[in-house]
Amino acid sequence: MNDVVAGQRHIRVVLVDDQVLMRTGFRFILDETDDIVVVGEAGDGATAVRVVERTRPDVVLMDIRMPGMDGIEATRRIIASTPAVAVLVLTTFDLDEYVYAALRNGASGFLLKDAIADDLLAAVRAVAAGESVTAPSVTRRLIAHFVNTTPAGAQPDDRLGPLTAREREVLTLIGRGRSNPEIAEDLQLAPGTVRTHIGRIFAKLDLRDRVQAVILAYEQGLVQLGENS
Repeated sequence: MNDVVAGQRHIRVVLVDDQVLMRTGFRFILDETDDIVVVGEAGDGATAVRVVERTRPDVVLMDIRMPGMDGIEATRRIIASTPAVAVLVLTTFDLDEYVYAALRNGASGFLLKDAIADDLLAAVRAVAAGESVTAPSVTRRLIAHFVNTTPAGAQPDDRLGPLTAREREVLTLIGRGRSNPEIAEDLQLAPGTVRTHIGRIFAKLDLRDRVQAVILAYEQGLVQLGENS
């Protein structure tokens, strides 16, 4: 839960990276803000799980490749034990299999380690607010990955059974990369109605954010190659 100090709500962050210098750099950037506070650090995945259980942060900045337990497994365990925590993956390798696996395990997005300070702060605030963090260029590659790894002819299965016809339409548009205002325009719905539909979709399908919704839309065949534009 966010700290409240002198009337200011603080986003609580745990830093996870096997390089002390990298953690120090991130801490320096985050400590310069008025709304973010670093409440813990870890140099490997196993320690990260313990630190998160003890500190209950809002956001975890998670390195992927670490000795011992890596960031993928740490993300899985953290999300399983503390689902309210948002994990933001940090990587030097752009969109690779490790990042994809972390997103599948519940990460809310990822950021390159050489991102500028403003982008880091914006990403932390976004995932703390329940949003996902994937830049448009990254989202295109992410979608391409889903298309290339989803079996041909995939069809929706029973997991989508709880959705109404309208909710399937909304999920399909999320899979195509549409924003809430664009979905509202496409379906001629009020923005509030779109938000309600999305909330129900996430609740029915146990989705954390739009990243997981995009993954599901492709895996269940709601979206096909060429439909994300």
